[in-house]
Amino acid sequence: MCYSVKTLIESQLKRALRNGAFQDAEQLRLHLTEIGATNLYHASGFSHPGMFIYPDCKSEPIYATWGLVPFWVKDNAAKLKIWNNTLNARAESIFEKPAYRESAKSKRCLIYLDGFYEYHHSGGKAYPFFIRRIDSELLCVAGLWSEWHDKENHRTLQSFSIVTTVGNHLLAKIHNNPKLDGSRMPMILPDELAEDWINPDKSQAELKSLLLPYPDELLHAHSVLPISGKLSKGKVPEADDEFSYPELVDFKF
Repeated sequence: MCYSVKTLIESQLKRALRNGAFQDAEQLRLHLTEIGATNLYHASGFSHPGMFIYPDCKSEPIYATWGLVPFWVKDNAAKLKIWNNTLNARAESIFEKPAYRESAKSKRCLIYLDGFYEYHHSGGKAYPFFIRRIDSELLCVAGLWSEWHDKENHRTLQSFSIVTTVGNHLLAKIHNNPKLDGSRMPMILPDELAEDWINPDKSQAELKSLLLPYPDELLHAHSVLPISGKLSKGKVPEADDEFSYPELVDFKF
């Protein structure tokens, strides 16, 4: 699954800045300060961080919370029950599952990540790995988003889920949790197909044709220090620095 990511503000906004969506850089910085946007060197989905996402072929992103809250959720109590379970959306069932099907039809988005973290299990222990593109360019990930109207607080919450697909050969070796039924990975879109995912004119069949694992030869992975617990460095720039575990010296991809 994909529950931990690295994504910097500059990375999230790179597409918008390239397309000229923001003309006034100073005004943009002020806006980011006001909404509490921050660099996410290691962000757990379970903390429901905010990120910029790109919906509906628009160049300007929106700020949304990780953990999709469907429009039909009744109140805050129901929201708290569901959003830990909607961090990821399995590609195979997004057009059928009640939490995702409306978003899959008409509220798809792109999410830009510097990389993501997954655990490898060996000898009863779990070792974190950081996965990124081999060329260090951004990962463009397929997402679903939603708008939920909080009637209690008279606010609108924009939220999203990361679409996942079957793990490729690389992820199958890393993401080997014995409690799970096979490995998973974010649905990383090739650059030339990214626009297809948010094209409102694409049919369901055309969208399903995009739901493929990203080629493992285009990704790089290395082990890192613990990303949670007492030995964790915390949410710092060094969180994704390579660290070799002696007990994994024979671990090969």
